Amino acid sequence: MKLLLIYPDFLEEDKYNRSKRGNYSEGLASISAVLKRAGHEVALYHLLYMPEKKEFLAKIKEHSADAIGFSARTTAMPFIKDMAEWLDDSEIAEMSEIPVIIGGYHAILVPDDCIQLRGVDMVVSGEGEYPLLEYMNSLRDGLSRTDIESINFKLKSGEIIKNPVAPLIENLDELPFPDFELFDFKNLDRSRNFTAMVMLSRGCIFSCTYCGNSQFRNVYPNKKNYCRFRSPEKAIELLQLLLEKYPFIKYLEFRDAIFNMYKDWFYDFMPMYIEKIKLPFNCNLRFDILDEKMVAMLKEGGCYMIDIGLENGNEEFRQKYLHRSMKNEHMMQVAEWFKKYKITTLTYNIVGLPHETLALSLETVKLNARLSVDKVIPNIFYPYPMTILEKTAREAGFIDSTVDPNDPVQLRMPQYPKYDILYMAFNFNRLVKKYRAIYALPAEKSTVAEKKLDNKILAKNYPRKFLYKTAKFKEDLFIKAKKLLKKLSPKLFIFLKNKTMKEVK
Repeated sequence: MKLLLIYPDFLEEDKYNRSKRGNYSEGLASISAVLKRAGHEVALYHLLYMPEKKEFLAKIKEHSADAIGFSARTTAMPFIKDMAEWLDDSEIAEMSEIPVIIGGYHAILVPDDCIQLRGVDMVVSGEGEYPLLEYMNSLRDGLSRTDIESINFKLKSGEIIKNPVAPLIENLDELPFPDFELFDFKNLDRSRNFTAMVMLSRGCIFSCTYCGNSQFRNVYPNKKNYCRFRSPEKAIELLQLLLEKYPFIKYLEFRDAIFNMYKDWFYDFMPMYIEKIKLPFNCNLRFDILDEKMVAMLKEGGCYMIDIGLENGNEEFRQKYLHRSMKNEHMMQVAEWFKKYKITTLTYNIVGLPHETLALSLETVKLNARLSVDKVIPNIFYPYPMTILEKTAREAGFIDSTVDPNDPVQLRMPQYPKYDILYMAFNFNRLVKKYRAIYALPAEKSTVAEKKLDNKILAKNYPRKFLYKTAKFKEDLFIKAKKLLKKLSPKLFIFLKNKTMKEVK
């Protein structure tokens, strides 16, 4: 049988941009590998922009699929809703009768919402590989099974059949390696820069309140085993297969939730990586489980940049609302190790958190300045459904149902107005540089200059809305120039990337 996977790989702001090349999805590649191993056919409709209805339906017809599966993230749901309705409205009877399935992170978090959408017949409420295999086998065998674990069914009558969630796959080594060829791998966005995105694990042992992992874990009956890595040996085999298929790859990007989650795994894997792979790479880490030995080994293995969550600069707020217990003092020490071993540091930060204020966001700016990190990413808080922090925001009355789902600021908080949040998000990097320069001054001058800048930024009449709009205009121009450079001259783009790496080293 043939399953057509539909991957809406775009955001609201670029839904009409047809110049994108798209991203790899480990989940879809894994589903494809499992189904193909069993003899089924899998195709990918990699949506890089929102198509018109006619174009979309023509593409569906071209594939002649026996079932259609949408990969759903929360921000893609408005597009998926439209496409499911298009299928349901299709004048071609054969097309409107194709079973439509929704899976992915959003489906796991809110399966009941997804199954209610018009045109949707099934929702995968857990890991998708084996439930989808069971379903495709039942299609092949001419059965109409509605008893498959991890799939909820909507019958023609409108009745909903909810099945229990199957146990998660505890041993990732049992899975076949991902089907890289499902994608036009050579033409993906990262491939243009000779980079491959890889995941060697699933899940996370931590319970940060803004992240879905704390809720995904609770879905499964064997939730204690939620965080899993492929064995070091199988992880190396996977990388060797990837590089054999695509020898142009010169960099790796590990997108595991936290690459240093399990120390035993890390110290077994890294010597093998150094011996057999040793390509430059970047990865996600976590401050409170890092030590100097680990940083030194990362450097030896070719780590040129790390992504690390700082999120908020106030220890008390971070612990109370985000459930992140790391100390600022230890974060300062880790930053010194990264400098010592000349690894570029990129921090992720969140502004506009429930109960946050402009002054608290300023503490986040100042901690980044004191850490003297190389790159800073400020994100505006988004209340993902079913997360602990979404519940916190809702209970506090910060979620307004009339707010446009595409509004970059979803919360409405009296103590932290929308345009103050936007000002902080779009001026974050500039402010980090200002405070970094202040902290380089002699102690007495630094204290005076810091207080003066604090008072200026926090002043009631400071033109924060105007400064937001100015910063946004400049950022938009920079992004357009960067995209144009990547498109017209990927070699120049990678040359500049290499030059930056050498300067850091």
